[in-house]
Amino acid sequence: MEAYHFGLQGKKMASDPLRAINERITEVVRNRRNLRVNDTEIIRIPVVVHVIHNQSSGKIGGRGNPNISEEQILSQVRILNEDYRKQAGTPGYNTDPVGVDTRIEFFLAELDPDGSATNGITRHYYSQKSTFNPYGDEQLIADIVSWPTDEYLNIWVCTLSGVYLGVAQFPSVTGIPGLDDQDKNRATTDGVIIDYRSFGDVGAVETNNYNKGRTTTHEVGHWFGLIHIWGDERCGDDYCADTPKAESSNTSGCNDVYSRCSGAATLNMIENYMDYSPDRCMNIFTYNQMERMHAVLALSPRRIRLVENSKKARLEEAETLRVIIQPNPLVSKLLEFKLQHKGYRDVDITIIDAQGKAVHVSRYEKVWSRIFKIPVQNLTPGIYLLQILGENNEKFIGRFAVI
Repeated sequence: MEAYHFGLQGKKMASDPLRAINERITEVVRNRRNLRVNDTEIIRIPVVVHVIHNQSSGKIGGRGNPNISEEQILSQVRILNEDYRKQAGTPGYNTDPVGVDTRIEFFLAELDPDGSATNGITRHYYSQKSTFNPYGDEQLIADIVSWPTDEYLNIWVCTLSGVYLGVAQFPSVTGIPGLDDQDKNRATTDGVIIDYRSFGDVGAVETNNYNKGRTTTHEVGHWFGLIHIWGDERCGDDYCADTPKAESSNTSGCNDVYSRCSGAATLNMIENYMDYSPDRCMNIFTYNQMERMHAVLALSPRRIRLVENSKKARLEEAETLRVIIQPNPLVSKLLEFKLQHKGYRDVDITIIDAQGKAVHVSRYEKVWSRIFKIPVQNLTPGIYLLQILGENNEKFIGRFAVI
């Protein structure tokens, strides 16, 4: 919120843009309730993690190293899914009657903006600064690297100055000054910035109380339009009826905290992801919070485009390995095929020529059902075999022609 208000300095506003957006979100939620819209679809958000570091050696991983390991990044994606899906058997599960599965999932991007395969992680050596200030460095960070924010949730991981853990950009809506979708600068900075010492739960994580990945869960909540449960003022409004009013944030621990916002003492929901509680306390998004997140995904133009763009190369899963090569024969120097399987699977792809020689070999780890595009400009005209090996000894062999 401090970064949000800092960004409004010098701008003349007739009203608070965040209040205007929340009123618009409330209207969308109300209309969806009146129409009895009951979403059952799982929304999957493609994530790209940009690691910005000052390690001239390029060393990856280790305590005190902002060039964090892939293991640490994967742990954060796992935690996001545990928390947003309220996964049983994980710290993200709860038995509270108001705690919900938000039906939102996250996955590391499988295709980069050019359509090439990626693991959803980029690394950038930057020597001019060793720390970044969340108040004024968001544009600098985006200038170092930013993928299209209407196609990916950009998460920048770096060293933040002072005691800051993370910052997020609230969703933009067309026609709301200060948070307008037409603001090109806001388009490049749209995402979440997290200090590397509070990202995930392994590797270089070392921040006391904020070492189980919930900083990112919290900041992504802001990216979805949620605000703090105390409304950022004494007994303020977070626009969610099922989160009790609170006099202030909780930072002290996991013991019960009470507020007197309506005369009688009421128990604060310190376990809510949108409080400031230590990570170990957190495990709840409420139904109203889930409603507001889904409303934002239907209201904010960049969020709408991101959800739609995420479906471009992804397909519905299948119970058994299924492959369709289209077109065949190839009409360009690009082999395209649909690959469907169950859940996330490791996949080995081999192209074999008429003499039985492997002319292309590639491996993809933990990918969803999707459309593959493999450049084959070096192949001479002829008949080739496409061999795909999946997990559990699943195998496909099909022919395609290069003309």
